[in-house]
Amino acid sequence: MSYGLLEGKKGIIFGALNNQSIAWKVAERCHEEGAEFILSNAPIGLRMGELNELAEKTGSEIIGADATSVEDLEKLFDAAEEKYGKLDFILHSIGMSVNVRKGRHYTDMNYDWTAKGWDISAGSFHKILQTVWKKDLMNEWASILALSYIAAQRNFPDYNDMADNKAYLESIARSFGVYFGERKVRVNTISQSPTPTTAGTGVKGFGGFISFAEDMSPLGNATADECADFCVAMFSDLTRKITMQNLYHDGGFSAMGVSQKVIDRYTGEN
Repeated sequence: MSYGLLEGKKGIIFGALNNQSIAWKVAERCHEEGAEFILSNAPIGLRMGELNELAEKTGSEIIGADATSVEDLEKLFDAAEEKYGKLDFILHSIGMSVNVRKGRHYTDMNYDWTAKGWDISAGSFHKILQTVWKKDLMNEWASILALSYIAAQRNFPDYNDMADNKAYLESIARSFGVYFGERKVRVNTISQSPTPTTAGTGVKGFGGFISFAEDMSPLGNATADECADFCVAMFSDLTRKITMQNLYHDGGFSAMGVSQKVIDRYTGEN
């Protein structure tokens, strides 16, 4: 159902890869709500993904950019400014750990890989924010979001250095959010339930994360489609005074100590 919440708004969505991606779902919902946007991903993402299908469906332009490259980002945002003028929203849905992909344990990390994963997952967010800040490219009451995960606050086995990356990502939102507040621009992170995206399923034991979170969450896990709804709300004018927050979108998981379902599992009760 469309309410026209984003009618006339312009933005950039980073990180859509395929129809399992949260960014893909966000793009579909933003289009339904009247927004126009550019889709961006790294060149390897453009080769691996199915972005042309999404672009055709949403009437969007694709502009490739390595979000760890300031030069690439400057070219992207110059093109966005030429196309739209100032922007109303940005989604950062980018994350990758080389250590996770290559099976290196947290106690035996390859630090070159660690640095690369940090740059992709967190440093890229600062580079995006800094680039649009220097160009003064955001309209008043614009909204900038990045997707996070509760492993930034709590330990989850085998999430590895991605947990550190997400903690840094959330810190960037708070730190840069102060400055963007001077321009009436919101900067927030959304801590989403474990979601079976291409990146998520690359973490060892991720299926267990999902099942455990489902049993722990009073409302159950939030799906990618539901996350897209939440992002639309955060891009809309209905949430103008929310900034510098890490917003849990997880069915109540983050507020739980233990659930009755989990207790029953260990006591053998039904």
